[in-house]
Amino acid sequence: MAKEFKYRGYTVDQLMGMPLGEFAKLVPSRARRTLLRGYKDPMRKKLMEKVKRAREAVDAGKPQPKVRTHCRDVVIVPQMIGLTIEVYNGKEFVPLKIKPEMLGHRLGEFVFTRKRVMHSSPGVGASRSTKHVGRK
Repeated sequence: MAKEFKYRGYTVDQLMGMPLGEFAKLVPSRARRTLLRGYKDPMRKKLMEKVKRAREAVDAGKPQPKVRTHCRDVVIVPQMIGLTIEVYNGKEFVPLKIKPEMLGHRLGEFVFTRKRVMHSSPGVGASRSTKHVGRK
């Protein structure tokens, strides 16, 4: 039996029905100040409208419309749970499936802007240091 996820003692269903101001009281102070300030910036306001439309479509059983954003600093709120939001990483839009464990964090925390460095084996002509590495 899987344990039901709770955020600060509230289930996901309770959080979904909660007003934004009430949810803001549950998150850490930095996220709280951001949420209480509101979505005055046009880009963030537009993102939240897209999230609202996507949530309504998913609840009605329709396919989710595409939600894309450059706003990496938006705090993840309960209305986003279950949606896939494409977040820009500086090169491309990376799809991000929002899970309940992500509440209170920011979108950019889960979409990395730098690739992991993957070095291959040294080859012939790579540099003077690989001079004595045997050929394959």
